[in-house]
Amino acid sequence: MEVKSGARLEVGRLTRGLAERLNAQDACRTVIGLIYLRNRAREQPADIWGGGGPSWPWLVAQTRNPQPLGPRVQECLSAWLPAGLGVDGVDMRRDFVPSLPATVDSHLRQLIVAVDRVERVSDLLEQCLEDLSSAQAKGGHYFTPRDIARLLVEAVAPQDGQRVLDPVCGSAGLLVEVERQVREQTGLRANLSLTGRDLHANTLQIARLNLAARGVEAELGLPVDSLARPVKAQYDIVLANPPFNMGPWMPRDPGRNDPRWPEEAPPPRDNANFAWILHFVHALAPQGRAAFLMADGAATGLRHAERRIRELLVRRDLVESVVALPPGIFPHTRNSSCLWLLNRDKSPHRGWGSEDRRGQFLFIDARKTKELVPGTRQWRLAPDSVRKILETLAAWRGPSLSEGTPWLGYKDEPGWCISSTVQEVAACDFDLLPPLYTSELNNGDPTGLYRVEALREGLYEKFAQAQALERDLRRVLDEL
Repeated sequence: MEVKSGARLEVGRLTRGLAERLNAQDACRTVIGLIYLRNRAREQPADIWGGGGPSWPWLVAQTRNPQPLGPRVQECLSAWLPAGLGVDGVDMRRDFVPSLPATVDSHLRQLIVAVDRVERVSDLLEQCLEDLSSAQAKGGHYFTPRDIARLLVEAVAPQDGQRVLDPVCGSAGLLVEVERQVREQTGLRANLSLTGRDLHANTLQIARLNLAARGVEAELGLPVDSLARPVKAQYDIVLANPPFNMGPWMPRDPGRNDPRWPEEAPPPRDNANFAWILHFVHALAPQGRAAFLMADGAATGLRHAERRIRELLVRRDLVESVVALPPGIFPHTRNSSCLWLLNRDKSPHRGWGSEDRRGQFLFIDARKTKELVPGTRQWRLAPDSVRKILETLAAWRGPSLSEGTPWLGYKDEPGWCISSTVQEVAACDFDLLPPLYTSELNNGDPTGLYRVEALREGLYEKFAQAQALERDLRRVLDEL
């Protein structure tokens, strides 16, 4: 339901205003810190705030006083933020709270009052992260929209007791969504082993506070470049929204001794898309599943190295499904993208489905399923389309052996979905872009309209990158 309280709308407006006066990272840490503090005040007994020291009620009262508010916000947050924000034995709470100049006092006062009025803190956290996402995307720290996070998690069907990895976790939104869905399935506190990794220390701090505000436990560790080394453990579920088309990701050629890189098909060094995919594959347990997002170029790129890796994934029967998503649904790129599902075991088994889908692949074309978010200019996947994607996946897999639910069977639907074989994918030169298979107009021609469309979208993305680089260069030159 898209009706928002006046307080939530006000928090969103003030959050964006704070980001304009500070920066996206500092605004994000301040707002999430305030939400964490307010949530703790609502959930914990009033006597924990005793002693007359700084507290949430004390901070709300300070908004009515004329003195500078920034130092009081810093004092209160530093006193109550969880010690786990620090790493390697260092308490980072004071460093977590940015300097808040007097120029943001008016915004802070209104923000604290608005946060105090909001009822559903989890919704408020997601809204604030989305409000900050566009600004953060400039530094590569973008937030996975709620509709996409829910699609990724539900598509991979996590079960209670499983081990879950997000190797590029950002604000930990996908881990939060896993916990939420499993808790709703079982009606109990989720028993999950959640692991997140990220390169950026500031982003990990935000992730820790996001988890703490919701009471979700996860192991995040120290800042680390996930592509630098393989994971040591195996995971039942891997979820990720990695940066699209990331440039040179390794200063030298991929190491021959790295177990992630097949000798016959090492990942290209100048684009990290397939390094990420092979990293996900390596992390999967024998019945492990992965759901992640990739720019269209990964599904249809013409380069020999990329085609060889797609062929390897298909011939090893690791691909379960590829879903083409609409362009424009992410704030950080206009590129169209695909949802990939990998699966080490497509035979019937508990928690997945009753159909034997070994040697088969499901393609879904959902490119025309976007709608505007009410009151904004941001696109999203239409809720009915999310449901249709999930229903199509469930029908193709067959009812879970643990559910005993009625099953109407799966049927190909021209223009929407088709189940293909290894031979059919090989005939299309291992191109995995869904419209190539679902469209009646394309007739299996990999050089047809939809390949041209994918290349055009990729070119538009390069134009946008060039314009951004030109603006940055002009700003630097003007400052000289």
